[in-house]
Amino acid sequence: MSDQPGRPPRKPGKPHRRPKKDPVRILAFEALRAVDERDAYANLVLPPLLRKAREKGDFDGRDAALATELVYGTLRRQGTYDAIVAACIDRPLREVDPPVLDVLNLGVHQLLGTRIPTHAAVSASVELARVVLGDGRAKFVNAVLRKVSQHDLDAWVERVAPPYDEDPDDHLSVVHSHPRWVVSALWDSLGGGRAGIEDLLEADNERPEVTLVARPGRTTAEAVLAEVGEESGLPGRWSPYAVRLAEGGEPGSFDIVKSGRAGVQDEGSQLVAIALANAPVEGRDEKWLDGCAGPGGKAAMLAGLAAERGATLLASEKQPHRAGLVAKALAGNPGPYQVIAADGTRPPWGPGTFDRILMDVPCTGLGALRRRPEARWRRRPEDLEGFAPLQRGLLRKALESVRVGGVVGYATCSPHLAETRAVVEDVLKGVGGAELIDARPLLEGVPGLGEGPDVQLWPHLHGTDAMYLALIRPTA
Repeated sequence: MSDQPGRPPRKPGKPHRRPKKDPVRILAFEALRAVDERDAYANLVLPPLLRKAREKGDFDGRDAALATELVYGTLRRQGTYDAIVAACIDRPLREVDPPVLDVLNLGVHQLLGTRIPTHAAVSASVELARVVLGDGRAKFVNAVLRKVSQHDLDAWVERVAPPYDEDPDDHLSVVHSHPRWVVSALWDSLGGGRAGIEDLLEADNERPEVTLVARPGRTTAEAVLAEVGEESGLPGRWSPYAVRLAEGGEPGSFDIVKSGRAGVQDEGSQLVAIALANAPVEGRDEKWLDGCAGPGGKAAMLAGLAAERGATLLASEKQPHRAGLVAKALAGNPGPYQVIAADGTRPPWGPGTFDRILMDVPCTGLGALRRRPEARWRRRPEDLEGFAPLQRGLLRKALESVRVGGVVGYATCSPHLAETRAVVEDVLKGVGGAELIDARPLLEGVPGLGEGPDVQLWPHLHGTDAMYLALIRPTA
C-alpha cells in the first residue's frame, strides 16, 4: 500500500537521508569557489566568511583554524593534488567540473596533508559533495577518494611526478606544487643547484608567520611586544620595528593594531622602507615620495621616519580606492604628509622635486606565494609582458622626479629577473647620469644578500617575502 494516494509503493531499501551540513567544510568550499570564479584572493575572502560564521554561532577558534588550513593547504598543494586526482580518474582532468575538483582537492588535502583519520576525511568529503553537488557526484567523489586513500603523499608523489633526472623542472613542479614556468623562473633568479630551489619551493608552501610593524613616531617594537605578551610575540629577525606573532595569533585583537599605531607588514617590506630611508643623500632631505603607495604599509613607515627628520611624505596611488586605504594607514602620523590619487607615469609634480622616492611597482607577486598561494595558478608568463612597460615607465619618471644627489628605491614583490634587474638595467641604459648604490649595508645584520649592489630577499633564507630592492642615485 502506498504512503500517499496516487503514488506507487516505495521500493524496499535504505531510507532517504538528508546530508549532514558541516559548516567548516562548506565555508572552505565557498572560499575556494570564490577564488576560482571571481579571481578573489583567499586572504581577502576568508576573513569575512569566518567573521560571519562566528557571529552566527557556527564556529569556535578550532573550527576557524581548520577552515583556514583546509583553504590554504588545498590552494598551496593544488598542483600536486591535481596530478594525484588525474591518476585516479578515467577522463582528462579538464573535463572534471571545477566545483567537483574543489571538493576532491579538499578531500585529498584532508587525506594526505592533515592528521584527519582516513574514514573521517572520506566521509566528511562525501557529505560535503552531497550538500553542494548532489548524490550522483557524491558517488564519484567517494570512488576517487577511496583510491587516493590507498597511498600516502610520498607514495603518490613517487607515482605521479616524472623522474628528476629526466625533467627537473617538471619533477619539482609536481612535487612542490608550482607551475613549471614559475619553477624555472625562480630557479633562474636564485641560481645554484637543486637544494636551494627545493628549499625555496618548500618555503613557499609553508604557512608564513604574521609579522607586525611598530609604526615609527607612533609606537615602538617594545611597546608592541608588551601588549602582545611574551607568549604570543617575538622580536623581528631583521627589522627593529618588527614583532612576530606566535601561530594562531590574531593581530586584529590587539588595541595597538586597532588604533593604527601598529600594523601587519612582512619584514621584507619593512626592510625596503628602512633601506630607502637610510640611504645616503647629498644636500637637503626634506621631500619624500611613495609613488605606488597602496595599500599603505610602506607609506606609513616612511611617513613616520620622515617626520622624525623634519621631512614630509607625499603618498601617491593611482587607484582612488587604494588611495583611501593609504590615507587610513597614515591617519594619526605625527608629522605632515599628503595622500593623492595620481598616475606615477604622468605625475602632477615637476622634475627634481623630491629627495627620496620609493617606487614599489605593480608586479606578478611571485615573491608572496606563501601568503597568496592562488597567485601561482593565476599568473601566466605573458603577464610579465603586461607589467614590463608600466614598471619601466614608473622607474623612468621616478628618476626624473628626484633631484641630483637624491635617491630612488625600485622595489618589487617578485624575484623574477624580468621584473627586477632587467628593468633596472634597461632604464639605466637610457638615463644620462645615474649610479646604483650598494643596498646591502643598509640592511644591517641581514645575511645572504649576494654580490650586490641590489638586494634580493628570499623566504627560505630570510623568512620574508621575496622582495627586491635597487637603490639609484642621479648624478647629472
